[in-house]
Amino acid sequence: MVRSAIFTLVLGVSLVVWGSWIPAKAWLAQRLIERAWLETQTAGQPTKPWPWADTWPVARLTLADDSIEPLFVLAGASGQAMAFGPGHVSISASPGEADNIVLAGHRDTHFAFLERVERGDVVILDGDGSSTRYVIEATEVVHESRVDLLDRTGNAELTFVTCYPFDAITPLGPLRFIVHARAIESKPGDGRA
Repeated sequence: MVRSAIFTLVLGVSLVVWGSWIPAKAWLAQRLIERAWLETQTAGQPTKPWPWADTWPVARLTLADDSIEPLFVLAGASGQAMAFGPGHVSISASPGEADNIVLAGHRDTHFAFLERVERGDVVILDGDGSSTRYVIEATEVVHESRVDLLDRTGNAELTFVTCYPFDAITPLGPLRFIVHARAIESKPGDGRA
């Protein structure tokens, strides 16, 4: 009886630790990436968040209503980069450009907030010496084959991509949740607030 209680307790604690690992790693990584972002802004050149990183922060993302902590967007949208923060899809426009900027992130960590965004919400993207405000215009669910959403359009817009549905038990399903936002104001800045 005592052995089974101890086993159950150890198993329960192990499952809690296992379930907390990804969110904890995401939180800590954002602190290190924030430091690298500030150093990048000061030095004027990319700064890696840790010596062995294969990415660096290229932008800072916030909501105008401050309902999320700032997110630091990393160069590239590889699985390795997105384990630590949202990623900039490199074939799209770079943050600061007046074209389609595409950001990708995991639905269960950094981009979980996308489930709650609504038309009219304002997103702020700081990067490349500028700060641009975008208003969310639409959301849609598409098949992963819709790679045309990553293309440059010539319009100052921001596109978010994450897996769908948000509460899926298994990862890597074929559906993607897309958020479309249009630039409403852009101004020069140093990327710091």
